[in-house]
Amino acid sequence: MDDPVRVRRVYDPSEDGDGTRVLVDRLWPRGVSKERAAIDVWLKDITPSDELRSWYHQDRSGARHDTFVDRYRTELDDPAHTEAVDRLAGIVRAGGPVTLITAVKDVAGSHVPVLVDHVTHVMKRT
Repeated sequence: MDDPVRVRRVYDPSEDGDGTRVLVDRLWPRGVSKERAAIDVWLKDITPSDELRSWYHQDRSGARHDTFVDRYRTELDDPAHTEAVDRLAGIVRAGGPVTLITAVKDVAGSHVPVLVDHVTHVMKRT
């Protein structure tokens, strides 16, 4: 596998190559049992704050995306998120595939790509 971190939706069936499956949503995905989700680790504290998430979703046009990315990057560096970021970086460093699991429909427009990029940079710094 080229990328140490993959991203999949929780509604897709798990695969043998997923490795450690890490849920990166604040809320448990609606309508999915714990058995079906096959989550190994749930990092609620790595998600955008409720305030930021609410603000971002008030405008569905996508006009707030760049500002959302900047604000989420700032949040990821604050103490409330640092422990979860370090835990995820540790899971990735441990080797083997890591798959971030999310329920969002628009993965590309969500917090997940920002998170992947941030964790990649954290791992390069240390």
